[in-house]
Amino acid sequence: MSQCEMILHHLLDGKSISAIEALNDFGCFRLAARIDELRNDGYDIRTEMVENKATGKRFARYWMPKDEIERIKDVAA
Repeated sequence: MSQCEMILHHLLDGKSISAIEALNDFGCFRLAARIDELRNDGYDIRTEMVENKATGKRFARYWMPKDEIERIKDVAA
């Protein structure tokens, strides 16, 4: 299974993902590039900028709206 497929399944489970989670869970060093590929394939993936409370640094967290998840699951059924 490709990194894009693993990330897509993760998002379709209603979960969000950050770059560090993608690296730890899927060995993906370039999450933003994989998200861009999925978006170019027509998937509605949203970005939320989150602040790390300990460091004050901001990072992207990606997620898929529930209506998009339902639409994809309906098409697959």
